[in-house]
Amino acid sequence: MSSAAHIVLRNVSVAFPVLSFRDRSLRSRFVRAVTLRSAGNAPRPRLVSALNGVDLEIRAGDRLGIIGANGAGKTTLLRVLAGIYHPTAGTVDVCGRCLSLFDLAAGFDEEATGYENILRRGLVIGARRTEIEARRAEIAEFTELGDRLDLPLRTYSSGMMLRLIFAVATAIEGEIVLLDEWIGVGDQQFRKKARQRLDAIVARAGILVLASHDIDLIKNTCNRAILLREGRIAAAGSTEDILDQYLAGTGEGRA
Repeated sequence: MSSAAHIVLRNVSVAFPVLSFRDRSLRSRFVRAVTLRSAGNAPRPRLVSALNGVDLEIRAGDRLGIIGANGAGKTTLLRVLAGIYHPTAGTVDVCGRCLSLFDLAAGFDEEATGYENILRRGLVIGARRTEIEARRAEIAEFTELGDRLDLPLRTYSSGMMLRLIFAVATAIEGEIVLLDEWIGVGDQQFRKKARQRLDAIVARAGILVLASHDIDLIKNTCNRAILLREGRIAAAGSTEDILDQYLAGTGEGRA
């Protein structure tokens, strides 16, 4: 486990522009922007705030749970930590290699073969070409797909796709692991193998950040937690305390 891994967010906010149906057309947006700019009265787009003034420090050894209702900002925060979203205000300091275990299907091409997609997805998650090529045989073996890896993805069943996606996503380990819900894929036998692999990756990571609605999962996995409400950190502290506050706010009780 790396003792150097850390994450520091200072007053981080993220806002997204809201486009009308008319403005979603690239041509319409371009013409409108040029016309209004030439007239000197270009309006500012309406923004929707997803994160508001988030201050957060995560150190090596932390297993941080992110709790909150749908729309609270959990996934947005994970994507900021992964470098997918850039803050519209504030600063983000992430030290350590991130393994982002969400948006797992990004980078896959249905017309490309399984082997070709191993390389494509590996590059998407930030691995070096030599790194992926060195682990290609290991990834292939883990999928248990055999000769099907020579065929295009459009010939795969959903279960075969999930095996390949999971195998590639977890082939490269990180000092910081970012999870949006725990991953369960395939039949019972493969799920057991996948769980063992994921448990090992998390155990070796310097930092785990897990967003989930699963109270028991957060309780059994995390030593710290934050409660998000409307893009703000409403509370931060021990997992037990934050879960109590969250359950009190939802009206649910502990089993």
